Amino acid sequence: MQSRRYHYDQQRAPIYEALERFRQMRVVPFDVPGHKRGRGNPELTAFLGEKCVGVDVNSMKPLDNLCHPVSVIREAEDLAADAFGAEHAFLMVGGTTSAVQSMVLTACKQGDEIILPRNVHRSVINALVLCGAVPVYVNPEVDQRLGISLGMSRDQVQRAIREHPRAVAVLVNNPTYYGICSDLRAIVRMAHEAGMLCLADEAHGTHFYFGGGLPVSAMAAGADMAAVSMHKSGGSLTQSSFLLTGPGVHAGYVRQIINLTQTTSGSYLLMSSLDISRRNLALRGRQVFHQVADMAEYAREEINAIGGYYAFGKELINGNSIFDFDTTKLSVHTLDIGLAGIEVYDILRDEYDIQIEFGDIGNILAYLSMGDRPQELERLVSALAEIRRRYHTDGTGLLSQEYIDPDVVITPQEAFYADKESLPLRETEGRVCSEFVMCYPPGIPILAPGERITGDILDYIEYAKCKGCSMTGPEDPEINYLNVVK
Repeated sequence: MQSRRYHYDQQRAPIYEALERFRQMRVVPFDVPGHKRGRGNPELTAFLGEKCVGVDVNSMKPLDNLCHPVSVIREAEDLAADAFGAEHAFLMVGGTTSAVQSMVLTACKQGDEIILPRNVHRSVINALVLCGAVPVYVNPEVDQRLGISLGMSRDQVQRAIREHPRAVAVLVNNPTYYGICSDLRAIVRMAHEAGMLCLADEAHGTHFYFGGGLPVSAMAAGADMAAVSMHKSGGSLTQSSFLLTGPGVHAGYVRQIINLTQTTSGSYLLMSSLDISRRNLALRGRQVFHQVADMAEYAREEINAIGGYYAFGKELINGNSIFDFDTTKLSVHTLDIGLAGIEVYDILRDEYDIQIEFGDIGNILAYLSMGDRPQELERLVSALAEIRRRYHTDGTGLLSQEYIDPDVVITPQEAFYADKESLPLRETEGRVCSEFVMCYPPGIPILAPGERITGDILDYIEYAKCKGCSMTGPEDPEINYLNVVK
């Protein structure tokens, strides 16, 4: 497959080039969208700019069609596959959520078992609601100091495969939100030896394909499918992603699965951003991410020198449940200064005009990528030092645990579509939940449909609400009530 690299010119950007040719043609638009290259909506045009709205166009022969690409979109897919070392790449305009769901729906049908860690993004469990597959959770180990869930250990995966030989796939986070990686090559090998597919959620691992010294990418490890969030670390517009497949997956069937749920009106703004960003990564990604990793290591050292914080890194690696670590992830444990992560997150935004990726019960994450500069990292480090000086307490009463093992009673699909009733939060203990509850970000469910509600989970929900975590999922926006299975 690697020899294909010599047949593709990574300096090309076929969708972008086609849009530039189209712009010069001055075509009269009697099609959608109704703003007619921005003329019908001057306020939108003033806000976004004429160049932007001028290429917000509909599918047509010169520009190809995302649902059935035969020309420029197909060329862009081939270039992406080559750049990422995949057999095929699909342009996704519904975000990595859409890519993850298409990946799971390709592998699973109703009643199929799929082995996965419980600390998955909600999009994975949403896919199980849609297709009726049965989750076999590998409950990850938890770092007791940091309170975070780790990767899947090899023996846990092997045990799950042995106990569920009819499972059709194993899904792996590569990496977790905090930068932790499982032994992906070993898990791929175990899955394939058992006749199962290996799927990778690489929402936070785009740079693995273009960085030296970073953890192995899914395609390099031999995984069958990977959902890659280009808009996170790859530089494309929000909501644009790739779905990558290996040689053992039928691309035509994957396309049919994608077309079940993805829009028939693919955004050329999103597609061209994928095209241009792929070109940028293919030509300059290795140099760029080397600089990002260096910046993150520098910031990690400076933050740890402040005292009280713990910016964790490769020292956590244990060769199994933490097989590798993504050094570009600037994850910082905050409880030792007496503040929950979400409290530091709020202070940084409200008092220092610094917006980080997320804060949860015990940690914050500053997401570093190609657009970050050293002087901005200095500003973050200085702000953290000042927050410690101003707000440091003994931390009495702070919770640390980010992950609570679930008790799965029925499948997500059964619970989601079951007859249900709404009860006050504290009256739901012992009942089976029929909806999601999560802090977003990171979007990992505290509760998912089909899981039993426990006192520890209710304590966690109330504590997270009190600390200011952004809670999503339930029908009741205030989360004073939860829907449970009747």
